[in-house]
Amino acid sequence: MNIQNNIPLAPLTTIKLGGNASQYITCTTNEDIVAALKHAQEHNLPAGQAGLRVHVLGGGSNTIFADNGFNGLIIHIQTKGITASADGTLTAQAGEGWDTVVQYAIVNNLAGIECLSGIPGSAGATPFQNVGAYGQEVAETIIRVDAINRQTLEQISFTNTDCNFAYRTSRFKTTDRDRYIITSVTFSLTPNGTPTIKYPELAAFVATSAPEASLASVRDAVLTLRKKKSMVVGSEDPNSISCGSFFTNPIIALSAFNALQQHSADKIPNYPAGNTEDGTLLCKLSAAWLVEHAGFSKGLERGNVGISQNHSLALINKGGTTQEILALAQEIQDTVQTTFGVKLEMEPIVVD
Repeated sequence: MNIQNNIPLAPLTTIKLGGNASQYITCTTNEDIVAALKHAQEHNLPAGQAGLRVHVLGGGSNTIFADNGFNGLIIHIQTKGITASADGTLTAQAGEGWDTVVQYAIVNNLAGIECLSGIPGSAGATPFQNVGAYGQEVAETIIRVDAINRQTLEQISFTNTDCNFAYRTSRFKTTDRDRYIITSVTFSLTPNGTPTIKYPELAAFVATSAPEASLASVRDAVLTLRKKKSMVVGSEDPNSISCGSFFTNPIIALSAFNALQQHSADKIPNYPAGNTEDGTLLCKLSAAWLVEHAGFSKGLERGNVGISQNHSLALINKGGTTQEILALAQEIQDTVQTTFGVKLEMEPIVVD
């Protein structure tokens, strides 16, 4: 193993924030991952706590490290490989860039994830929060998630049902958080299938730009829309130095929404979101609308951080600190809570 010390973490994330990691290792095979976990188990912290602190890093698109860094071992998953069979089954190793996986599917005429084009991060992170955009989410096509138990080092597979997918979450983000390291994800895609065009904004754009929509043209349309919102990483756009959407769209009881709407002079955007096990009807609100109507406009600045000029949910780093970005996030959460009685949940993971 090549354990490195005192490695800067900010360059490994899309928001470019955070201090250094006391230990860092790149893992290109599952064997590397097991060896890294064994290393962590065999090295105790000074206080005598069993095991070195471990954080697993993928593409870094949804991660914010503390300004003082991470006192422990960063396991950076860099496993590569994509395979597909004639029946549309596609398996991606966890370290593959997600957009590379989407491109591979489209080149091979496999439908089912084309609307997820341009989303940064790694393939292994997609089941964690059930990544979705423009009318698709990975829970619709994932059939298996392979992982390693961080304590026992055993390899285990999960079916779609096992993953307990819900809106922007799964068992890996909730009940089993930090219990497993995802090593590969398998999707069931549709050979020679037609693209999914059900999101209104995408449908309107495709209707004018590519009337005979193909998988490739829908991908191009999604990338164009994302670029307009500074949601494509790697561009020269300073508004793209972010974690993408910083808050998820809140889901509340329909009765709570009706009470909220009754006391609002503005029509509040809302969308059906199914119901709970006891039959309570739910609806999804627009986090962007709530943020803007709580007084936080696009382009707002707070010291060396701010809100993107092109998307009210993207908090951007303008040469600031993690402390600054989290202070702005807290200010937004508190104001939305006071104004609307709705709690906004942060989407990025803060590693302290």
